[in-house]
Order: sequence, then structure tokens, then C-alpha cells
Amino acid sequence: MKIPFSPPYINNNVIKEIKEALDSGWITTGPKVKKLEELVCHYTKAPNALGVNSATSGLMLALKWFGIGEGDEVIIPAYTYAATALAVIHVGATPIMVDIEDDFNISLKGIKDAITEDTKAIIPVDIAGWPCDYDAINKLVDNTRDLFHPSHENQEKLGRIVVIADAAHAIGAEYKNKCIGATTDITVFSFHAVKNVTTAEGGAICLNLPEPFNNQEEYLFLRCFSLNGQTKDAFTKSKAGGWRYDIIYPGLKMNLPDLLAAVGVAQLPEYFESVLDRRKEIFTWYQEYFSSKTWAILPPFQNEEKTSSCHLYALRIKNASETQRDIIIDKISKEGVSVNVHFQPLPLLSLFKSYGYKIEDYPNAFNNYKAEISLPIYPQLTGKELQYIVSTITNAVESTL
Repeated sequence: MKIPFSPPYINNNVIKEIKEALDSGWITTGPKVKKLEELVCHYTKAPNALGVNSATSGLMLALKWFGIGEGDEVIIPAYTYAATALAVIHVGATPIMVDIEDDFNISLKGIKDAITEDTKAIIPVDIAGWPCDYDAINKLVDNTRDLFHPSHENQEKLGRIVVIADAAHAIGAEYKNKCIGATTDITVFSFHAVKNVTTAEGGAICLNLPEPFNNQEEYLFLRCFSLNGQTKDAFTKSKAGGWRYDIIYPGLKMNLPDLLAAVGVAQLPEYFESVLDRRKEIFTWYQEYFSSKTWAILPPFQNEEKTSSCHLYALRIKNASETQRDIIIDKISKEGVSVNVHFQPLPLLSLFKSYGYKIEDYPNAFNNYKAEISLPIYPQLTGKELQYIVSTITNAVESTL
């Protein structure tokens, strides 16, 4: 049996929306992107959402909007995908990595210890779709206002460190009865091909800024900034007599095209109405199966405050070394089951080693990584396939350990 790790969920609704976009003659940023933005706001309760061409772009735009650049520091977890750090590097700032907790998410103590007068932003990451402790993070930035030295008008208006949630994995997750997207200042979703909701490539920036900010005005600014600083998008310019425009910011080209947004427009309603529930069913099924295995460390799913989006099922093998974990993965793969590892901590990667980051400074990140195996979790999986996955994993683990 061959079981892929994360195939896209494409059905007739997706094909219909794409065909409609093609038939309309409009394939770059236009009405489908606007519809996707409206759907994101509807389902997450975020005041505003801007479609962009990737979550990486979304993080960069958010950092630039806050005037972050050379000499500034941005706190991130050492356990995340490289894009979290690269967005910081691309705007000229310095990523300050801190260790994680046992649940894979950023350490609150690590954040507190890392804040300096140069800290302008914190980017918590909802690993695997499990929300960070946003109330504690928001309280922490409120309590460190005295350390904050603004150097940009938006920094002056906020008067504190900005919290930008990297929720690439977390659309549909909940924190204290709020949808991720409306839990902190700015939230960035990914709609990459392997995410719970996809546009093939793409993402969204959700704005939930406090007064005196006007989220609609900031949305319009970011929209303009994502289009090279141009005051009109191509759809508006194409209208009769609408050719004249201006360039008012040194913007970037990060807009999402309609042809890709159409996939998300088809997927989002179905995701919140049924697909997310199916992911939760599969996650729960794994939990029940692996709870009887003494070697299994189960990933977090739900408690009184949080509910995961079930983007990944991040199983850990108790007391396994990195070498043993790799042997287990090799055995599983030979039986036709595709699994993965999320993630290699950033200090293990050559780029970040060259910047002086050392994995020894992040022991929890390494301990979680060395024993982690991400299992397939998507709505197309059948009961027979799930049985094959868990029996294959069990055989691989027990024959290795």
C-alpha cells in the first residue's frame, strides 16, 4: 500500500471555482481574492484580512508595516520552519531565537529573558496547529512597555512590542473560545499546498490591531504595499477610464492572484463545515491507538483553553535517539507510508550555524526534534489506510527499539 504524506484536497467545487476564474478572463488579483479575504474574516472573526502570495511575504509585510529594520530584534522560536527567521532577515532585522516548551511552542520564560531595548516584535509559532499562550504573551509585552523605544509612527501608536502570530499551521484552531486570527495584533496564515486550506501558494495577513489603529485603513495600506506601492490594483485599472495610478510607497510585489485564490474560495467553507472535523476525527483516532503504546508521546490536541487545527500529527518516540528515529522512518518508508519530520530546529541548518546559532543553546528544541515523526493526516484517508499506517509504525518502532 502506498500512502502519500499530504496530498492536496481537490474536489469538484475547487475545479468549478478555478474554471469560473478562467472563464471570467481575470486571473490575477481581483474579485476571487476579495472573496477569499471576506471568507477568512467570516470564519476567523478577524476584522480584516489581506491575501498575499505566501505566509513568508505576509510576515515580511507585517514587519515592514511596523517599521522594523536594521538594528531591531525580533524574538522567534528556534523550533520552526526557516521562513519565520528568513522574513526577519529579509527586512534587515536580527532573529533572536529562544527555546520551546514540551508542547513544541515558544517558551514564555525564553521570551521574557530575550526582551531588550532593541526588541520590536515577537513571532510566536503555532506548531502543528497548536495555539501558543497568547494571553501570557500579550501580558508580557504590556509589562515591558518601559523597555520599548519606538522609531516609527506605527511603533509610537502601539507603544509596545508587536505580536505577530505565525499561524501558518493554525487556521481553524481556537484559543480561549477565539479563532486564531483574532487573538493578537497580527496573524499570518499559510495557504501553501500542504496546508489544511490551500491556494497552492499563498497566505493571508489578519489584522486585529487595537485603537487608535483603524484596521480597514491599515488593510488598505498593506494592500497598496503588496502591489509595489501602487494605488490601484490591475483589476481597478482595467475599468474604463481607470488607467491612471500613483506609486506612493517603496512597495513589494506580494499579491495573491485570483486563479489561486479560487482554490481557497472553494475550500474554506467546506473546511470549516466538515473537513476540519474529519481531521479531528483522524487525530483522535491516532490518539486512542497510540495511548496504549508505552513508547509513544502524544501531541497536544485539546484542553480547556486550546483546540488544535490538527495540521500535523507530531508523534514522538520516547527515549529514541536521532539515529533510531531515522531508522524507524526508513523502515516506515520502505513499507510505502510517507512520513515527515517537523522541524529541524533552525540552529541545525547551515545558514543559521553560519550566523553563530548553536543547537546546544536550545535543548528542548533538539529533544523534541530527535524523536519526532509526523504522520499523514488528511480527509481522504480511509479506515483501512489508517490501520495500515499505525501497524507499519508500530512494527518499525518496536523492531528498532
